[in-house]
Amino acid sequence: MTTLMEPPPADTVPAPAPRPARRRRGFGYPRKASIWTYGALLAVVAGSVFPLYWSLVVSSQTSDAVTRVPPALIPGGHLFDNIARVFDTTDFGRALLNSFIVSGSITVSVVFFSTLAGFAFAKLRFRGRKPLLVLAIATSMVPHQLGIIPLYIMMAEFGWTGRLTAVIVPGLVTAFGVFFMTQYLGRAVPDELLEAGRVDGAGTFGLYWHVVLPAARPAAAVLGLFTFMQAWNDFFWPLVVLQDNATVQVALSALASGYTTDYTLTLTGTLLATLPILIVFMVLGRQIVGGIMQGAIKG
Repeated sequence: MTTLMEPPPADTVPAPAPRPARRRRGFGYPRKASIWTYGALLAVVAGSVFPLYWSLVVSSQTSDAVTRVPPALIPGGHLFDNIARVFDTTDFGRALLNSFIVSGSITVSVVFFSTLAGFAFAKLRFRGRKPLLVLAIATSMVPHQLGIIPLYIMMAEFGWTGRLTAVIVPGLVTAFGVFFMTQYLGRAVPDELLEAGRVDGAGTFGLYWHVVLPAARPAAAVLGLFTFMQAWNDFFWPLVVLQDNATVQVALSALASGYTTDYTLTLTGTLLATLPILIVFMVLGRQIVGGIMQGAIKG
């Protein structure tokens, strides 16, 4: 007679040994950068910085430095002399001031109105909200060159030709800025935070100023940087409408419009025109990083 052995209790059964975790690689998993990655990054950085460095080298040399063989690769000692030549050849100081006024005014206006409109389209509910947003986006599909003639006629009717107002007013708000801030604020500002603000007695503009605007700081810095660069580098419309009140790009065109192009003079002006953009990038870059880090800490 055979007896069946009872299985041991569940408590005494040893648990299977855990399998060693396999290291997965892909999106979302950190992996060590190889030397080829650093090499590619260094090549990209070198290719981006070299034009600016070459402008500095040529700007600090005499006029024959461009055609010299082998070319000069180290800055010389004629930089301040060439800067003085730039200001003597054209009214470059006035052009810099005009560009600062135009670019600064347009940047502040675009950031303010685009953030305000983005808040309305993203978080407020009103009749015709979606058709108005589609209409605003559709205006960006029209080439800028098609509106030059009617825009010039309008500026002439207002008596603004030759004045900085003719450059500032058409750029006070952009369709790209409205669309960009609408998409960002739709995700960055939760509805519960706005409801809490309404419970505390804040009005619509109070919610925008105290809740929406601080949350939009990283996106506003990016939009401000792009807007300043676009307004600073604009050439065609200021050339058409400003006449004697030249901006930086028009002044650079005047430096290169002689019978023979003085590349030392032109690149010196280009170097001077690039420095304000670098300063704005450093200032707004801190705001972008600070806003991202603040959001990461809160999350």
